[in-house]
Amino acid sequence: MSIAIAPLTPDLWPAFEDLFGKQGACYGCWCTYFRLPPAARKVNDSQQKKAIIRQRIEAGPPPGLLALDGECAVGWMQIGPRADVPEWNNAGRGSAPLEPGDAADPAVWAISCFFLRASARGKGLTHALVAGGLAFARESGARFVEACPMDQAKNARSIGLFVGSTGVFEKAGFTRLAERKPGRPLMRCAL
Repeated sequence: MSIAIAPLTPDLWPAFEDLFGKQGACYGCWCTYFRLPPAARKVNDSQQKKAIIRQRIEAGPPPGLLALDGECAVGWMQIGPRADVPEWNNAGRGSAPLEPGDAADPAVWAISCFFLRASARGKGLTHALVAGGLAFARESGARFVEACPMDQAKNARSIGLFVGSTGVFEKAGFTRLAERKPGRPLMRCAL
C-alpha cells in the first residue's frame, strides 16, 4: 500500500464520499460532531449532515486530510483552526482550550477526528495522517496543533478511537497540557 496524504479539496469529494459510505461514517456523523451544536445534530439526519460537510469542503480551505491509496481514500483526519470546530472548544469538554483566546486564534489548530477504512486500521495510517497534518498546519501558518486523544481503548482498531490514540500523538512530539477527563489528555505540538 503506497499512501499519499492530501488536503480534502472539492475535487476529492468522490473519494471522501466513498470512504464514508452510505451512512456517513461513525453512525451518520459525516464529521459534523464538533461542527454542530447538539440541538442541530439531533435535527439533522445523515443526508443533511452530508450536505453540511460538502458545503464546508466546497467553501474551503480544506477541513482535513485524506490518506489515498491510488485514487481510493483509506483514511481521513479532520484538522484546522480550532474556530472551525466550535463544539471542540466548549468549556465542559476535555478538549476545551487552556486559554479562552485560543478558540478564535487562527494559529491554534486542532486534530479532532479520524476515520479509517476497516481494512486500513492497525497499519500505522494514523501516524502518517498526523505527520501530514503537522506539515499541513505548519505550511498554513499554525503555531500549535492540539488533540484530545484516548489513552487506552479495548480494541486498537475500534471505531471509538475517532479521536486518536495518545501513543500516536506522543510519537509525533505532542506533550500533555491537561487531563480534565481520565484517559483523555489535551495535548499540544508546537510548530
